[in-house]
Amino acid sequence: MTTNHKLSIIPLGGVNEIGKNMYVIQCGDDLIVVDCGSKFPDESLLGIDVIIPDISYLIENEDKVRGLVVTHGHEDHIGGIPYVIKQLNMPIYATRLTLGLIKGKLKEHGLLGTTTLHQIDSQSEITLGSVPISFFSTNHSIPDCLGVVFHTPQGTVVHTGDFKFDLTPVNNQYADIHKMAEIGKNGVLALLSESTNAERPGFTPSERLVGANIQEAFYNAEGMIYITTFASNVHRLQQIIDAAAKTDRKIALAGRSMVNVVDIASTLGYLNMPQTMLVDIADVNKYKRNEITVMCTGSQGEPMAALGRIASGNHRQLAVHPGDTVIFASSPIPGNERNVARIVDNLFERKASVIYGPGSSTGMHVSGHASQEELKLMLTLMKPQYFIPIHGEYRMLHLHRQLAESVGVNASNIYILNNGDVVDFAGSEALQERKVSNGDTYVDGLGIGDVGNVVLRDRKVLSADGILIIVITVGKSDNKIVSGPDIISRGFVFVKESEGLMEEVHRITLNEMEQLQDNNLHKPWNLYKQSIKESVGKFLYAKTKRRPMILPIIILV
Repeated sequence: MTTNHKLSIIPLGGVNEIGKNMYVIQCGDDLIVVDCGSKFPDESLLGIDVIIPDISYLIENEDKVRGLVVTHGHEDHIGGIPYVIKQLNMPIYATRLTLGLIKGKLKEHGLLGTTTLHQIDSQSEITLGSVPISFFSTNHSIPDCLGVVFHTPQGTVVHTGDFKFDLTPVNNQYADIHKMAEIGKNGVLALLSESTNAERPGFTPSERLVGANIQEAFYNAEGMIYITTFASNVHRLQQIIDAAAKTDRKIALAGRSMVNVVDIASTLGYLNMPQTMLVDIADVNKYKRNEITVMCTGSQGEPMAALGRIASGNHRQLAVHPGDTVIFASSPIPGNERNVARIVDNLFERKASVIYGPGSSTGMHVSGHASQEELKLMLTLMKPQYFIPIHGEYRMLHLHRQLAESVGVNASNIYILNNGDVVDFAGSEALQERKVSNGDTYVDGLGIGDVGNVVLRDRKVLSADGILIIVITVGKSDNKIVSGPDIISRGFVFVKESEGLMEEVHRITLNEMEQLQDNNLHKPWNLYKQSIKESVGKFLYAKTKRRPMILPIIILV
């Protein structure tokens, strides 16, 4: 393969997982990034705020990075941008609404003034490095979504972004099926297509169907209405606003992301809500309960989101009263069912009427992702020589592969990858023989990547068995113990109820210190600490079957 014409496709996030999407198209010395998402941690990642892709490969090739192209404005596609830009600044190309959401993130991180932003649309044609790029419009659960077409010397590479085929879109932004067919007619070397709904047969229903069900629920509601959905689902927000207008209700917003998205989408003209409809959350109690609708975050059961705090009675300004209606205009993401169920239970305890469950049963939610027949339609339109299913867990990628085979894609030309795997093209031949450095980067507070497995292991130990701190004061001149050992327990045992245990820890510590001092007066203090940890740890496990973190502290005076 000659370097100048070598084409490589490299997923750095978004395959064999749902979230933190990032894909690299590398053509010779030009490296183009598609999407830069984030995902939320599970319960095992204690203290971690968000997970972003590992961009070691991009940093190693910083001089070749030409820009970031963003398909749409969901968190799993833009959530990592401010954290990545802090490490590797590159120009960003996105549609109007997507750019508005990105600007909000960059401003919050103090990066807006130093980041180059370019607005594009489905008709744009740009060139990054030596690679011409064009776009086509798609439907999804947020406006202004794009598929991306890379016109490389090796052949055309298409990235679909997230999509469905909604023939009656709420905002009248239709998918450009004719353009997709034209792209396929001209020949597609490789297609990267999302796989989120590869398990679902048939077609995904139109978002417009949800609006009628929301209106019916609004007409039947008697008290205050709380309705929760993804804040970025602008189409859903508009239908909620329309239902509130038809039932003479005001709108209040609860949750930071809800306030931000409504503000940005309204300013840019993607939401139509008269200013007279919007009331401050602090003024809700000035109205009758049947005159107010609260749009709030927390559709996935997040305990600290607005709905979670309302359901537990911990919100400062809002409370659920008997007879109020709570609507989940969403379906739980796999893994979030327990959190959602806990909030639903809390709401029922407060005697609310709760509409919850899968969208197929409540009519309050439809997916923004293509089901099997739509995935086959995209494959049929594009007619790719090679196919790489993306954006999904392994079973979804596997089923998408089967769908591709069913419409005529050669099985040997389909690649199911892991993040960091590389598919290289030379002419019309593809090889998958190498990997680049890859993994998860954890964001904790202001720190990016400074929390690794060692720190997480310590946090797990602390959360499970607590900590025992042993403080000893030693004289500098003779290494004799001046005071202590003083023993402090946090999250392990209550000291006053475990005096015998603490006395034994005290005795073992003194014994270890004396033996070490007798053997060698000038041993490094870290050896003293290690010996104390091992001896005390063995004793505590034998007595309690627990392994607290043991932290010996030796103070020299």
